[in-house]
Amino acid sequence: MKRTLVALVAGLTLLTGCSSVEAGSPKADSSLPSAKVTLTPVDGTKDVQVTTQAQVAVVDGKIESVALKSPEGKDVKGTLTEDKSGWTSAEPLGYGKTYTYSGKAIGTDGKPVELKGSFTTVAPGSQTRATLWPGDGQTVGVAAPIMVKFEAPVEDKATVEKALKVTNSANITGTWAWLNAQEVHYRPEKYWPANTTIKVEAKLYGVNYGGGAFGKADVTSDFTIGRNQVVKIDNPTHQLVVMRDGQQVASYPASFGLDNDAERTTPNGTFVVMSKNDTFSFDNPRYGYTNVVKKWAVRFSNHGEFIHENNDNAGNIGKNNTSHGCANLLEADAKAYYDSAMIGDPVEVTGSITTLPAQYDWYDWQIPWDQWKSKSAAK
Repeated sequence: MKRTLVALVAGLTLLTGCSSVEAGSPKADSSLPSAKVTLTPVDGTKDVQVTTQAQVAVVDGKIESVALKSPEGKDVKGTLTEDKSGWTSAEPLGYGKTYTYSGKAIGTDGKPVELKGSFTTVAPGSQTRATLWPGDGQTVGVAAPIMVKFEAPVEDKATVEKALKVTNSANITGTWAWLNAQEVHYRPEKYWPANTTIKVEAKLYGVNYGGGAFGKADVTSDFTIGRNQVVKIDNPTHQLVVMRDGQQVASYPASFGLDNDAERTTPNGTFVVMSKNDTFSFDNPRYGYTNVVKKWAVRFSNHGEFIHENNDNAGNIGKNNTSHGCANLLEADAKAYYDSAMIGDPVEVTGSITTLPAQYDWYDWQIPWDQWKSKSAAK
């Protein structure tokens, strides 16, 4: 018995893989099977996006069996409708592969129709991996930015940004900002509310980055904002003040960067605690010291600023600003602060002769909100 496959492509484009093909009997010839089968993507389609859902639909009949196989012979997972009139793939496709339909539909007239056809997915010039911070299960401070970093420059930033989603228990909104072609950060206008839970979904697999590059994999994260702790440094006071949930909980005598030297002063700005080390080796050959080991070091700028112990400078702590930009504390105070500090805590510096330009890592809060929003690519 002769069967034909008629393509229904009106108003659709083969290149997108969104067109379909119908197989069945012309109404004029009742000798052919009644079942009409539609395959999406249509047989022979090229450059199908890997996020496309393959579909089989049957009118005037039911699916008896169906499979979509990869070139390796592996079945693509899918779901069959309860009435067996449709099947939809339920997992992403692979790059640069030809997938083949097979199976059978039975028409209302009891006659079988074979399901057959194939399509090929897009083959990227390169696949770009992305990483996400904060990671799953982390608890971070209220100034923590969300950071997505790419292993290669992104050309189509707008398309990539649309694949990024942030939801949070406080229902506050923020904005993504591209700090460079390989890094995009997200933050709200003001610090995160304490104890907020945040979910980040970077659905990047299959996303066209431009220039022949595509996303290599999705990345997601669920993390929590901790208590609200803010460090306030006002250079002339020689005191490092710790505020928690709006109340002062500590004030430690300190020696900050040299007041009259723009290269050594502790600069103005809102910074973020980036790392903690119980000991850290400091080197600055320009000023004649290397491998100077100090305890309880909390980094708050990649320009080189830390809060750390410096008992060797005890005579100036609380009295004079003599450091090379760091906040020097007595050992007991440095340990107490270190134990309370969390990655992502803000450090607000005022009273300096110098304001640090927004050019070092984690400088998100040094950028005014309107300027921050202008760095979004999703206009």
